[in-house]
Amino acid sequence: MQARDIAVNVPTITVRDSVAKAVQVLALGRLPGLIVVDEGGAPLTVLPGSQVLRLAVPAAYLAEPALARTIDEGYADTFWVELRQVTVGDTLPLRLAKPTTVRGDANLLEVAALMANAHMPIVAVVDERGGLVGAITLAVLLTTLAVAGIDE
Repeated sequence: MQARDIAVNVPTITVRDSVAKAVQVLALGRLPGLIVVDEGGAPLTVLPGSQVLRLAVPAAYLAEPALARTIDEGYADTFWVELRQVTVGDTLPLRLAKPTTVRGDANLLEVAALMANAHMPIVAVVDERGGLVGAITLAVLLTTLAVAGIDE
């Protein structure tokens, strides 16, 4: 079986999208991470969910988590909503990590090794030109592997 056989369509975001939208896409899609694409739809970077959350947490609280105890509970529950004015591009590092991608003809062991080494719960599946074909989530990969071994 090849990567393209188990790739699924997932919503993507761009650097122009707000951080609030990224959080919503991640949560409402029940995704383990997001693929950030360029103008042509090719992956720029792939972010695990924990890194999307990191985009949403104000820098002061990342640097000193104890400060969060001083914040009113109402604000603490909705802090990320203010990020409707902040774009994903505003919060990403200037030097993006190379996107975690596999070609459509990659075998499942290649996908598993990449996910494990990169600590990434989602990978982008690309065609020979680097265009996005779909994504493979950790849940989809593990389910496919588990089901494939049932006949034995």
